[in-house]
Amino acid sequence: MNFSKTEDIIKNAKKILIISHVNPDGDALGSTCAMYQAIYKRFKKKCDICTLNYVSPSYKFLPNLELAKQFYDTSLVYDLVITVDVAAIDRIADMKVLFDKAKVRINIDHHKTNNGFGDYNYINPEASSAGEVLYNLFKNSDWEIDKETAICLYTAILTDTGGFRFDNTTEEVFKAAADLVKLGANPNEIFTNCYELKSKNYVMFQNYCINKAVFLENDTIAYTTAYRRDFEKFKAKDDFTEGLAEQLRAIETTDIAFVVKEIEPNKLCKISMRSKKYDVSQICSVFGGGGHARAAGCSIKASVEHSVKKILDVIKKEC
Repeated sequence: MNFSKTEDIIKNAKKILIISHVNPDGDALGSTCAMYQAIYKRFKKKCDICTLNYVSPSYKFLPNLELAKQFYDTSLVYDLVITVDVAAIDRIADMKVLFDKAKVRINIDHHKTNNGFGDYNYINPEASSAGEVLYNLFKNSDWEIDKETAICLYTAILTDTGGFRFDNTTEEVFKAAADLVKLGANPNEIFTNCYELKSKNYVMFQNYCINKAVFLENDTIAYTTAYRRDFEKFKAKDDFTEGLAEQLRAIETTDIAFVVKEIEPNKLCKISMRSKKYDVSQICSVFGGGGHARAAGCSIKASVEHSVKKILDVIKKEC
């Protein structure tokens, strides 16, 4: 898989937008910034970058991230829109207007639930991350991976493999990571930025949520909740729930863990789900979500309490 079908399109496009999903994580941000840098190095052209919603300060070290905006004028028409790490088109929210109006649309992803919504689709569900997909595309297309691109790709791969701990960490992942280190990525600096520069409020918020976790079915199911009032109490940002589901899954007896985050009181919740042995992407697909077998998510239009009940009903039915 390489860019042979779309390289001329990228080369000739005058206005390009690169965009990833709402509430962007390390893979989304790293892949977005890597795509920008790679295009700039190869074609000497600058792109617009859209990062939807709040961006964690943990990623401020990423090259080109300072160029990103959270919103663009929806009356604009781009020659090309490139989505990275977007499992489903509704994950780009209001920016779907710009995607739909674009002359050409390229979809780069690694989620098995991606239905190929672009004009050109580069999807590898066997890859650990969108960053790994991009790494292979750049390599196979003879695109230069300079130091800045390497930093971005390493960040994407590191974070979506949970620091090379998740079961999507393959031999190919380590080969890619080693090559990126050779090209200039510093593992210690990137790890420190991503995982070891958390605020006191972040740590206290996470402890609060873990302490009120609920355990069911002989402790094989674990979940916790995060209400808007909890966010206000700890002055928490949206990314403060990252890693909570992984902490609950790490408990010896837990097979399935999930976090219900209140987005709009009594109206909308976001769910993050993790598992040791079940395919949670199938559970999340019931609610229009998706992801990976051991890590998936969805949104439910209901209160926190009703969202919990809906999820538990599906878990008990499917598992």
